[in-house]
Amino acid sequence: MTLTHIVVLALIQGITEFLPVSSSAHLIFPSQLLGWPDQGLAFDVAVHLGTLFAVIVYYYRDLVQIAGHTMASIVTRRNTPQSRLGWFIVLATIPAGLAGVLLEGYVSTIARSIHVIAYTTIGFGLLLGLASYLNRKMNWNTMVNMSQGRPDSLRRMTLGQALVIGFAQAIALIPGTSRSGITLTAGLFLGLRPEAAARFSFLLSIPVIVASALLEGYKLVTNETAGANPVEMLIGISIAFVTALIVISMFMRYISKSGMAIFVIYRVLLGAALLYIVS
Repeated sequence: MTLTHIVVLALIQGITEFLPVSSSAHLIFPSQLLGWPDQGLAFDVAVHLGTLFAVIVYYYRDLVQIAGHTMASIVTRRNTPQSRLGWFIVLATIPAGLAGVLLEGYVSTIARSIHVIAYTTIGFGLLLGLASYLNRKMNWNTMVNMSQGRPDSLRRMTLGQALVIGFAQAIALIPGTSRSGITLTAGLFLGLRPEAAARFSFLLSIPVIVASALLEGYKLVTNETAGANPVEMLIGISIAFVTALIVISMFMRYISKSGMAIFVIYRVLLGAALLYIVS
């Protein structure tokens, strides 16, 4: 890949990873529509690693508390809100992990087609719009927790809600679905505040991205993944990291005041344009 290709793809990943618009779909577009060489799954995972570092930095304090309380709960056998959240993240990660192992071959071939991306972009975009609309109709007064100066309904999250979001995340293996989009959609349908749904979605992304990076790293070491260039991957990681860190901060401020309409409209128009191009 040229430097231009690397920069553009890393920017796409950094901008779209934590927005409900599907980063995987956008990373496929250059090769499918512009004739660029397919960057391959190794580079995809590299830029995902950059966004992983971004979400870890952004939620560093939360992660330290969650990890500490979760480990302590093993010894004391007593749960705190933080330890419950930690166990919810662990359990909600299992469905996506199993789906990834069982459907890896399908996802890396058939599911990367432009038609699949177009239909999932539109369909799950409309579903996000419905979830946002119904969510806004709910009364949040009894669900607001002003600790740390922000509303946070994750303290009231149940195991059932966490598992539903976890199963929703497994659907995101299909490009065009959007991992953050489908988990945010599930959270909104379940009654979580938008800020809390996004927070759980971002925290839930960490173990999935880590697992994907470890798997792809194993393939690189065993020479099963061709075309992986360490320099290209390092540049991609750096650009994706900085971009994603900025986007996370902006997105969290945006959803506290606005709905999902702009993302729904974007997804529908994008999916329609893709169908028109390939028709």
